[in-house]
Amino acid sequence: MSRFDITQTNIAVERLIETTENPRHLYLLHAYNRHRYLEMAGRFEEIFAPDMTVAEPVYHFNLFGMNTTLAGAEAVKGVYREWTGTAQCVFYTGGDEKLAVSDTMIVSSATLYQQTPGSVLVDAGVPVDPDATYLMKTREHMIWPYDDEGRLVGEDVWEYDESLREVIPLDPSEVLTVEQSGRLLSPLIKPLPAFNPFTGRTQQPVAS
Repeated sequence: MSRFDITQTNIAVERLIETTENPRHLYLLHAYNRHRYLEMAGRFEEIFAPDMTVAEPVYHFNLFGMNTTLAGAEAVKGVYREWTGTAQCVFYTGGDEKLAVSDTMIVSSATLYQQTPGSVLVDAGVPVDPDATYLMKTREHMIWPYDDEGRLVGEDVWEYDESLREVIPLDPSEVLTVEQSGRLLSPLIKPLPAFNPFTGRTQQPVAS
């Protein structure tokens, strides 16, 4: 049995949803929650629905000593596609995530664990068993900006303390496939709220 439970990755988000009353803040938290679950379930194409993400999002990553900018939907989809194909879309949090939300952004600080094949780490110069699977533990800040329709504009993600980075070997019984992740998360993936307080319009729910 795994030490980690992917259904608990968004627990801090869901707790904040329960106590948030501002309609715009609540809408963004639901969008953030849906996005993260879709990503971890391997359903990344649904993230780019026109009511969730702008046509040309821009992502900035400063991780593992690399500073990368992904400009445009196709560039971002390429990373999601790679992560889904290698089950790197499987993430866990350390139960310490802190969140703040405003009308224009969501800010997160958390210990994150990304499931990563040893072969990917070897290619990055990390001396591990290429046939094993690991968790990459990092301490990260994230800023997700949103536009005036409540759509994601991009992500700014950075590892702010490299001294806390760890490579944790997983027993084969702890490795989660994308298919398993999708089945576990499917009941938790909810449509966006029908009423969008940013546009003042009621929108047709998107099926989960």
